[in-house]
Amino acid sequence: MQTGIAVIIAAKNEAARIGPTVEEATGLPGVDLVVVVDDGSTDDTAARALDAGARVLKHRRNRGKGAAMQTGAEGVRRIERDEADDGTAVRAPRHLLFLDADLGATAAEAAPLIEPVRQGRADMTIALFPATRLRLGGHGFVVRLARGGVLRATGWEPEQPLNGQRCITRAAFDAATPLARGFGVETGLTIDVLRAGFRVVEVEVPLEHRATGTDLRAQLHRAHQFTDVARALAARELGPTLRHGWDLARGRAVSAPGELSRKIMPMFHGNRSE
Repeated sequence: MQTGIAVIIAAKNEAARIGPTVEEATGLPGVDLVVVVDDGSTDDTAARALDAGARVLKHRRNRGKGAAMQTGAEGVRRIERDEADDGTAVRAPRHLLFLDADLGATAAEAAPLIEPVRQGRADMTIALFPATRLRLGGHGFVVRLARGGVLRATGWEPEQPLNGQRCITRAAFDAATPLARGFGVETGLTIDVLRAGFRVVEVEVPLEHRATGTDLRAQLHRAHQFTDVARALAARELGPTLRHGWDLARGRAVSAPGELSRKIMPMFHGNRSE
């Protein structure tokens, strides 16, 4: 029997989209549990998630994406312990599929993230949005910082290092805990998983979420992202390389320490350790 999948969705004030996201995630192959972590919402996010069939965990105040992901994983672990205590058939710990709350109906397209992990071809998959659907709304300086940091830490250069849609084995996830805080979680997770010797690949998926925008609020959000990513890199002893990150943010070319070939496989790209 293949290992089951638990979907974890961190959400803040996503009442308008969380319902369709949960409903579509429930129908993904292997999914038998959807957990929504309401990270300090002031709207009906929790109620809409419950109505859609999710288990809901709630932070009384906003604690950030990294903390919400950690809470979700701990919630899955508690549910699995309860299942064992109740005499429910015990299986291997579920793989974890992290999805953004604002995917809506496109969450149904996340299936390609699951199979490489269930089939043992990868320990973590990261979504690679097609260019036609990659509507970031910004100028890419946070992406360049994260990409350069991952490259210097691991020798692997991801195309979309900040993408939060990921499927990961429990062993790989546990090796990367505690997670980086806030919006540095994806960068820290990628570095920690690779450094622990696990295999990470990027998988093309036709997902789509809300663009960040270019107004003042969006720019402040992006600055917050940049700070969190920089902290995640510094915590992984990459502080001296942050100067290179600033160069990347300004669009300057920074030479990498050596060239690594990237193994290209059908449908997904990334690194594979033998």
